[in-house]
Amino acid sequence: MLTLLGVTRLVDKFCYLGDMLSVDGDADAAVEARIRIGWNKFWQLMPLLTNKDVSLIMRGRLYSSLCAKQHVAWK
Repeated sequence: MLTLLGVTRLVDKFCYLGDMLSVDGDADAAVEARIRIGWNKFWQLMPLLTNKDVSLIMRGRLYSSLCAKQHVAWK
């Protein structure tokens, strides 16, 4: 059950502390949410990653830092 502003509702899934939880305990919703968030962040940074005015070294560092963060998040 989810209580919001004094109203209690029965829901199949909800977001808690950034993680999707479902009634049946299945992790599919959580995995799909993480993938969607990762792709959204990647597309937000795409103009910077493809900008020729930014040095290749800096773009590589930015890309590496994104991959390292995702790796840590999955541990």
